[in-house]
Amino acid sequence: PRQSRKRKSLAIAYEGDGAEPPRAPWEPRDWREQLERIREMRSSRDAPVDEMGVHKCYDSSAPPQVMRYQVLLALMLSSQTKDQVTSAAMLRLRRRGLTVDSVLQMDEDTLGQIIYPVGFWRNKVKYIKQTTAILKQKYGGDIPSTVEELVQLPGVGPKMAHLAMHIAWDSVAGIAVDTHVHRISNRLKWVKKETKYPEETRVALEEWLPRDLWKEINWLLVGFGQQTCLPVNPRCSQCLNQDICPAAKKL
Repeated sequence: PRQSRKRKSLAIAYEGDGAEPPRAPWEPRDWREQLERIREMRSSRDAPVDEMGVHKCYDSSAPPQVMRYQVLLALMLSSQTKDQVTSAAMLRLRRRGLTVDSVLQMDEDTLGQIIYPVGFWRNKVKYIKQTTAILKQKYGGDIPSTVEELVQLPGVGPKMAHLAMHIAWDSVAGIAVDTHVHRISNRLKWVKKETKYPEETRVALEEWLPRDLWKEINWLLVGFGQQTCLPVNPRCSQCLNQDICPAAKKL
């Protein structure tokens, strides 16, 4: 009988447990070049976030505990609010001596008058009073040092918690994703599939973005989003990434 010409399939053994070799981790196309070009566009550091962002809103000469409290308050005020408005509100608060005790002694009407016109200022008055009371009772007037504890505070979301860790504690626990980072990450296809919410984007970015870039990426993309990659009518003609941005031709 004619011998079968079918070759015997040989099982290829890999080091370890015999499983298939690990696939190369996913990463976006051209992301390193895109990032380098964004760095170049941000080199002048003249976006609103650079001049009036939360990292500029606290009293750097205050005791560390007071400084950290001021960072958290600035973050709470910054939600749905332009940096210019947040900065002005923080300046008014600091003129009155911005500490846990001074805010606890302040009535809600006065606090509201000081922080107005930040976005959702009435809700923020309540959140600030509630959170400040918790900080006094539970943390001795300091702020928590973990993301898990920070997001338990009234009015504090994941983005604020990660930025608080970055700025107040100089600790990188994750990527701080706001609307700018969320929007630009989707435009550049820095996520495997489109994400609907900033928290989804944070998880997607942390899966591939090298950890040593986690702290820088928020600052870079926020300023880029304020000046060039605008929510409406982005300035693609001025963008160095125009030729390698998946969204440039569509917008």
